[in-house]
Amino acid sequence: MKTTKYFQWRQANPDRSFIKETWIMSVIKHPVRIEKQADGRFKLWGKISEYQNRYLRVVLLEDGETIHNAFFDRGFKP
Repeated sequence: MKTTKYFQWRQANPDRSFIKETWIMSVIKHPVRIEKQADGRFKLWGKISEYQNRYLRVVLLEDGETIHNAFFDRGFKP
C-alpha cells in the first residue's frame, strides 16, 4: 500500500488511527462512487458495514494508487 507522508501523519492522530487498512483497500477495490478532482486526484467512497454502515472516503493521488487521505465522510449521500 503506497501512501503519502500526509496520510501517515493524519492516520497517526487518534481521530483516524482506528481506520483499518482492510477498510481502505475494500473502498479502493469496490467503491460505490468515484469522482475525479480538478487537481487530478480521485475521491472514492465505500460503505463500511463493520463501522455502523458509514461511508469511508479515500483520496488517491493522480497515479490512482497512492493513498493521500482516508476518513469517514459524514455528509456523503449514496
